[in-house]
Amino acid sequence: MATGLIALLDDIAGLAKLAAASLDDAASQATRAGAKAVGVVIDDTAVTPRYVTGFSASRELPIIGKIALGSLRNKLLFLLPGALALSFLAPFLLTPLLMLGGAYLCFEGAEKVVEALWPHGGGEEAEPATPRDAGAVEDQKVASAIKTDFILSAEIMALTLAGVAEAGLATQVFVLAAVGIGITGLVYGVVALIVKADDVGLALAREERPASTLFGLRAPSGPAPTPGDRRLRPLTRAVGRGLVRLMPALLRGLGIVGTAAMIWVGGGILVHGLEGFGLAALGHGIAHAAEAVGDRVPFGEAAAEWVVTAALSGVVGLVVGALLIPVARHLVTPALASLRA
Repeated sequence: MATGLIALLDDIAGLAKLAAASLDDAASQATRAGAKAVGVVIDDTAVTPRYVTGFSASRELPIIGKIALGSLRNKLLFLLPGALALSFLAPFLLTPLLMLGGAYLCFEGAEKVVEALWPHGGGEEAEPATPRDAGAVEDQKVASAIKTDFILSAEIMALTLAGVAEAGLATQVFVLAAVGIGITGLVYGVVALIVKADDVGLALAREERPASTLFGLRAPSGPAPTPGDRRLRPLTRAVGRGLVRLMPALLRGLGIVGTAAMIWVGGGILVHGLEGFGLAALGHGIAHAAEAVGDRVPFGEAAAEWVVTAALSGVVGLVVGALLIPVARHLVTPALASLRA
């Protein structure tokens, strides 16, 4: 009896170790799969702050919260089951759909580049009149942001699924859910920090008693500023003013990085997709160019190869996106307009 109990406990311990190893492997796969979606994540982070522009400071965080919940609902209730169904019913469609998403990223990025270089003001259609009710305007903005997020989330989930296509069902569910929840928390947490940073800076710049009020978080302890307040006030005022001045430049820089990331990630998806269809010449050419540059640098070989690969993938993405702009404007957009009509 004792021997059997010891054997049973040993089997349980072995199963626990196996489960822990499987969980650790799934977690590492989730990390790797999420890293592949970095370009889409950066773009999502760059796009979202514009949806809270024009609202009072008290509504910014609630709006971001609504968009985050909508994004999480998109990923877990719609995209995750859809991705798993696609993986089991029609896995051959995964690469074409991934390439379609990559082409869309290239188009979006190239369109932003063209608009930045040759802005057109007069030819744009007038936007429909927005409702006067502030609540209706907010709901309209949130719905628009969630629609945009759905497209970006679909690309994230497709990239994630492609990274674990050979894994079991349980691992796929875990990885897709972990990446979906983790990326949503990361994106909208960063967005919340970005959106509120200027308000924090303004509060710090105006705070006369930073030490005694704990940077404005508690009521003042006395009728007059303390010596600690007078010593700390120049520093907090400088930090606050710096935040207020920095945020516009940060948002512009984030937009540029997001556009670049869309183009290089989209181009990379297309290059790898072509390799999957046996058209590996372009991918091999990029790899050889990256290796040639890496061999010539005295240090940082891996970093140099990554830069070259990203740059050449970005060139591919920019060319493809530029070719898709007239197709979208003269064929796709009129076709969609006629369908809506």
